[in-house]
Amino acid sequence: MRTFEIALLIGLILCAIATALVKNLLTTIVIYMSYSLMMSVIWMILQSPDLAITEAAVGAGVTSLLFFITLKKIDQISEDKKDE
Repeated sequence: MRTFEIALLIGLILCAIATALVKNLLTTIVIYMSYSLMMSVIWMILQSPDLAITEAAVGAGVTSLLFFITLKKIDQISEDKKDE
């Protein structure tokens, strides 16, 4: 179990660094979603299920959905445009 916890912490650090370095907004949102999901697993390990559910619902769910909707509205995600 200790190895799993260390792997989660390393994953959190890598997600934080990747979020800061990645230029593509869509990729940044996906990394943020994975960060939130890992954080909810850590809250479960710490035996705090109320925070884990909140982090999963708000952090990975609602916030990411709002980010996707915002990107769609400002035309950052478009079916017609292709990144070159």
